[in-house]
Amino acid sequence: MNEAEARAVAAVDAGRAVETLAALVRIPSVTGSEEAIQGELAARLVALGAAVERLNPDPVAFERDDPDWPGAEMPRTSLPIVVGRYGRAGGRRILLVGHVDIVPPGERSTWSHDPWAAEIVGDRLFGRGACDMKGGVTSILEALAALGAGGALESLEGELVVAFVPSEEDGGQGMLAAIRAGVTGDMAIITEPTSLDVVVAHAGALTFRLTVPGRAAHASVRRLGVSALDKLAYLARALEADERRRNAAEKDPLMTVLGLPYPTIIGIVRGGDWASTVMDRVVADGRYGVKLGQSWRDAETDLRDAIEEACDGDEFLREHRPTIELVGGKFSSARVPSDHPLPIGLAAAVEAVTGRRPALLGKPYGADMRLLVNEGATPTVIFGPGDVSAAHSADEFVPLGEVVDCARVLAAWVLRELAAP
Repeated sequence: MNEAEARAVAAVDAGRAVETLAALVRIPSVTGSEEAIQGELAARLVALGAAVERLNPDPVAFERDDPDWPGAEMPRTSLPIVVGRYGRAGGRRILLVGHVDIVPPGERSTWSHDPWAAEIVGDRLFGRGACDMKGGVTSILEALAALGAGGALESLEGELVVAFVPSEEDGGQGMLAAIRAGVTGDMAIITEPTSLDVVVAHAGALTFRLTVPGRAAHASVRRLGVSALDKLAYLARALEADERRRNAAEKDPLMTVLGLPYPTIIGIVRGGDWASTVMDRVVADGRYGVKLGQSWRDAETDLRDAIEEACDGDEFLREHRPTIELVGGKFSSARVPSDHPLPIGLAAAVEAVTGRRPALLGKPYGADMRLLVNEGATPTVIFGPGDVSAAHSADEFVPLGEVVDCARVLAAWVLRELAAP
């Protein structure tokens, strides 16, 4: 590191970062209810010297008017976006991005810690959203504080844009709306949890609804009926076979190392209205993997083809076709070449700050990265504190040391990309 980078890294304050993270975790910001945390983050960016812009597009109009609307799984009446800017517009621009929405805490009895209390045990801070991804949001804020302490933010060659967006968990409406408002750049980092490795590629996913018909009959003569539940089981086996084929066909080492990069599941089943009547209709909601290199539309075609082929092989379903709808988030895949200057430069910054060379990875989940890459033409990687295995879980936590190290890396990387010569 040069002298300016070393000063910025040294200015990262671990105690301040912990206080910031705890304050953010104590604000419930479940998807669809992000107004309070966005108000807090806007105020913090103002205090850190940013030129702050607050956007609030109409989610109903956005869904109606944008052909690439990425779906939703929670009702919402607002779409609050906070953007902070530093430096000078018109030149090179880099982005630091985080989402502020979190999933619900679930059954409270499964938690050992209050999901909203931000309890600290050793190096871990517990709470819903601590890992996914308020730890990463905190790292961005602390990096800004460290850069500001030495005056580095006032002398940037180019522009640093910070974007905090809602609605990542259920599709990415917030990120796409920010992109439509001009939040794009030459490079971007999203501080989702990666254990401080660098994610250069990710798969995607569709949320689908399968409505399967049957024929009702009295239980005492059930053979006169056709159980929709039995037909769903038949289709589920067909989807399992499709899952095996699609995963076996993958040859990219970034994805094959994951074992099952493109999983399919059925997560919700509803059907029947009387215990002694053969089911004549079952509705199942599930998740279908989007392969690396595919858009969500490509994967939708694969899904429909798999169901149609299965129906062709069943006497009842040939004449009584199920329906398939997309009912939630639509996550395409995305990647940045491993030899692109973004992952190479970020990996060098990680090694300079921490002494550890990070791995360049592919992941099986969908993320806002694909919107910046595919819709915003912005090369993007994911790099942040915490392990995704802790995300969405009871006793979710983030290691505090990683939050601090992430802030240090971001501060050094920003200076490497935008510092005056």
